Amino acid sequence: MDEMKEVIKNYVIREYVEDDTDVTYDTPLISGGIVDSFSMVSLKRFLENKYQIAIPDDKATPEAFDSVNKICLLVNEYIK
Repeated sequence: MDEMKEVIKNYVIREYVEDDTDVTYDTPLISGGIVDSFSMVSLKRFLENKYQIAIPDDKATPEAFDSVNKICLLVNEYIK
């Protein structure tokens, strides 16, 4: 899971961080304004492609995407 955390954190930094904001595994992504609702859709698509999973839309909530740790928990629910 540590490798997954790094992959997701690096993706978030590369795609959504526009300054030198420090992103940790617990940084609030949605509620902290780093990832918005449109970006959440592209992040979901990235996760589904990267891990060959399908995350149901009703599970892709702002709460579930609010930190790298929470995203990892969600992704792990769908990895076989």
